Amino acid sequence: MANNSSDKNWVVALLLCIFLGYLGIHRFYVGKVGTGVLMLLTGGVFGILWIIDLIMILVGSFTDKAGNFVKA
Repeated sequence: MANNSSDKNWVVALLLCIFLGYLGIHRFYVGKVGTGVLMLLTGGVFGILWIIDLIMILVGSFTDKAGNFVKA
């Protein structure tokens, strides 16, 4: 079975999302630059994508650029 856990730290991603999520900084951290820029320019796509990302990080469904899960 392949290990599909990201090398990115879950706590760092969570804290970045909580405090700077509306700027998409957590997406830059995991390598998702395109959507990071989108969130930066739109205020977390008007706050909606920010909340969705926060929930996904909390439940362990958020992935990095390679599709690996960012988990605790």
